[in-house]
Amino acid sequence: MKQILILALLTLLSGLNSHAQDASLLVQKVKAKLEKVNDYEATGEMKTNVSFMKVPAAQVKVYFKKPGKIKIKNEKGISLVPKGTVSISLSNLLSGQYQALDGGTDNVNGVAVKVVKLLPLDENGEVVLSKLYIDEKNLLILKAKTTTRESGTNELEMSYGKFAAYALPDKIVFTFNTQDYKLPKGVTFDYDDGSRKKTEATAKESQRGKIEITYSTYLINKGISDDIFK
Repeated sequence: MKQILILALLTLLSGLNSHAQDASLLVQKVKAKLEKVNDYEATGEMKTNVSFMKVPAAQVKVYFKKPGKIKIKNEKGISLVPKGTVSISLSNLLSGQYQALDGGTDNVNGVAVKVVKLLPLDENGEVVLSKLYIDEKNLLILKAKTTTRESGTNELEMSYGKFAAYALPDKIVFTFNTQDYKLPKGVTFDYDDGSRKKTEATAKESQRGKIEITYSTYLINKGISDDIFK
């Protein structure tokens, strides 16, 4: 009986190790696809949905450069991205050292996905846990949930089209906590002074904000100056 128990335990451990290896291999394949892009300059429209302010839709330019530099500017040259948006860049999510764990399977907008949990090995890093929802067939991340130390849990959803070969989305939807969200000086908006009564449900919902960017063009691997990110 003891030998049977030992054999069963070894089989279980072997299976867990195999799943971990599969998860790690899948992440490495996705990362290799992302690394085809050294830099890009993209144009698109950004919509910001924050319950206590009305921010008009803006035409934006998005700049990216390895290893993880990213900047978003609107038509007036003002960045409107909240703090703690490390997860808005997939390259940032997959940088550093981490342990990849099998998280089972799920479904994102009708597409079957493999769920992989990333546990950073740096205990003092900003990211505590990332959960990736990966389209295995096309090696594309369709959704990512990231828990950070300062900004709580952020969620990024992506849809792909003509730039899928570079793992660059046609549209992203980024959901974040609005507690520390501030617009820079010079940006005007309609502000809710709190006079309207809120139910518990609407109050909880008001703590979450959303940014949608629909891309129209990408210039890929054309070279970008570091001065852009200053």
